[in-house]
Amino acid sequence: MGLTILLLVFGIMVVVGMPVAFAMGLAAAAAFWWEGFPMLITFQRATSGVSVFSLLAIPFFVFAGELMLHGGIAVRLVKLASALVGHLKGGLAMVNIFSSMLFGGISGSAIADISALGSLLIPVMKERGYRPDFAVNVTVTSSIAGIVIPPSHNMIIFAVAAGGGLSVSGLFLAGVIPGIIMCVSLAIAAYILSVKHNYPSEPFPGWPTVARTAADAIPGFFTAVIIVGGTLSGVFTVTESGAFGAIYALLLTKFYYKSLSWDSFVLAVTGAVRTTAMVMILIAFASSFAYLLALYQVPGKLSDLLVTISDNPLIILLMINIILLLLGMIMDMAALILICTPIFLPIAKGLGMDPTQFGIMMLINLGLGLCTPPVGTCLFVGCAVGKIKIESALKTIWPFYIAIFAALMLVTYVPAVSLWLPSMLD
Repeated sequence: MGLTILLLVFGIMVVVGMPVAFAMGLAAAAAFWWEGFPMLITFQRATSGVSVFSLLAIPFFVFAGELMLHGGIAVRLVKLASALVGHLKGGLAMVNIFSSMLFGGISGSAIADISALGSLLIPVMKERGYRPDFAVNVTVTSSIAGIVIPPSHNMIIFAVAAGGGLSVSGLFLAGVIPGIIMCVSLAIAAYILSVKHNYPSEPFPGWPTVARTAADAIPGFFTAVIIVGGTLSGVFTVTESGAFGAIYALLLTKFYYKSLSWDSFVLAVTGAVRTTAMVMILIAFASSFAYLLALYQVPGKLSDLLVTISDNPLIILLMINIILLLLGMIMDMAALILICTPIFLPIAKGLGMDPTQFGIMMLINLGLGLCTPPVGTCLFVGCAVGKIKIESALKTIWPFYIAIFAALMLVTYVPAVSLWLPSMLD
């Protein structure tokens, strides 16, 4: 009965529009009350959930990304991508995708990617004759690269949700090849559609221009190199790498590029505080929620249920993916990582899947949910930036869905795609 109350209260709160974090907190409090536990337990579990040292890296990661967003780095990365791939058929679509790959590796945020690159590229694409829905769909789906390509604060959340035994540096490396495959798959889909609709290409600016734009953009890209390289080398912890990355981003945008004004700095700080607060509240109350799921033995029961449907590991992994996709359509990504990891990770490990591989699979899967209604945060933001209706985007987004789903299946069923680079650390 306690599990029923937990899920029922949570479902009702979400349906009436309460933020997911508070819905989980109230649901956990109701279940604890039903079981006769002191209400203080709810807050004890919540505080213990955020009393994890590695979580200190999140505000630094987010702040570094905000500084990149408001300090002019996005513009320079777009120029670099334009110089490299703009001459291909549907050149601005290629620029959009590979800018997302570069900027996503710095910001680690799909929303930041859409806000920065979408506001730059969607209007330009529309002016050059690209259909508005195509421009929005390219921007929205390529933004998922920021979730998978390191550094990504969602990887830290997954490592914490997995019990803290996973190497964050291993997760960082594991996301590189899947992120590149995903962007290449999207580029192929965009190229096919560009040929079909005869979208224009941009003139090649020449190798001297490529060299100049690369020299201008590379210092900004070194923010990601400092964070990831410092962690992989063992010189810094993840938290220390995030702190040094944020300091480097601040000094770079203020004194080297001289593009960070006081107003931009205030926007960066405000954005970082807001995002960090949202993530930490989610982690706190999700810890209470996840504790109850473990208490009610939900992972074991769900595992038994899946086994009764099929004992084929390939089928079970497909079912897990389908469940995650459906949940990703209606819930926030961070909340789902915290709730679903303790449920599905033991099942995946029982099937012989490496936890790091499962983490990358989950991130891509839930990233796809960010592009899918009814919640679909990235899709909503992208349509708002592109000034089109969501219905218009949904009619033509399916080729990009297929591209991401193909990358997801590769990560799910070919372990080397995500595990080859981390194995180099061993």
